[in-house]
Amino acid sequence: MKSRNAKFCLTRLWAVGMAVIVAAAWSVPKVEAAWKPTRPIQFVIMAGKGGGADRIARLMQKIVTQNNWSPQPLVPINKKGGSGAEAMLYLNSKKGNPHVILVTLNSFFTTPALQKLPVSYKSFTPIYRLAMDTFLLWVNKKSGITTVDQWAAAVRAKKGKWTMGGTGKMQEDQLVTNMLSQAYGLKGLITYVPFRGGGTVAKNLAGGHLDSTVNNPAEGLPHTPEKMVPIAALTPKRIPIFPNVPTFAELGKPQLVYFMMRSINAPGGISKDATAWYSDLFTKLCNSQAWKTYTKKKALNRACLTGGPLASFFADEDVKHKKLLKGMGLIK
Repeated sequence: MKSRNAKFCLTRLWAVGMAVIVAAAWSVPKVEAAWKPTRPIQFVIMAGKGGGADRIARLMQKIVTQNNWSPQPLVPINKKGGSGAEAMLYLNSKKGNPHVILVTLNSFFTTPALQKLPVSYKSFTPIYRLAMDTFLLWVNKKSGITTVDQWAAAVRAKKGKWTMGGTGKMQEDQLVTNMLSQAYGLKGLITYVPFRGGGTVAKNLAGGHLDSTVNNPAEGLPHTPEKMVPIAALTPKRIPIFPNVPTFAELGKPQLVYFMMRSINAPGGISKDATAWYSDLFTKLCNSQAWKTYTKKKALNRACLTGGPLASFFADEDVKHKKLLKGMGLIK
């Protein structure tokens, strides 16, 4: 009798135990696999082909591909219209789509304000900042101009016919041009000529079709020193690859400092897992030897930033650019 009762008790205990195990298994939340792209990633560039933004984006694509960091390819797509408006509106239309990212410049802040677009930097998901690009004032070598004072005198001598080339309208190059005009009392004496990309701008200065430009180093270097030369830098310190080129601060104009960010943004509404995957991808890129070599060679400041600090940086840049635009009377 005792044997039967013992067996019954053991059987019952086993059944209860199994029930508990099964219940526990069902109660454990399912752990989903970390997100990764399942189709080609649209790598949107808010500028035309051949300029600094285009070259850098395609270099990023190359580095990612060579290192097999992504299971899907990054496919560059140039959307150059409206000084970045076309690209930003396109990204905004892809809300929640993690297979689209955008290489952004400072027009990320200025274009929405100037064109009163229904988007702002807040409409998107900040991913990564890879670098801060520099600006220099360039002239054609045949002009014989070697100093900013000579440049300013030449501008005045042309009485409103001096041409300054740049990428887009009211983007970084025109803002810098306006800064120079204000600092040297040249308002109304410089005619700004917009082009689709910085590479084309540099070619036109090198070919003698423009009087000056404010190209990034990467855009001017292919034509230096044979056809175009820099005469001053809009940086706090001299640019290492141009050790003989003074800064505007050295020339008594400390307010003439301007950088352009090279950053990555995704549509609003993408998952935290997708955001983390892209942050990890561009962290690898920013710390790669290839990126370190490129930024040093092309005089960019490598500036790796992501997460909360990047969001704060964007907020500060937005305030700074709106203040700059208001100071120029371009927005209220």
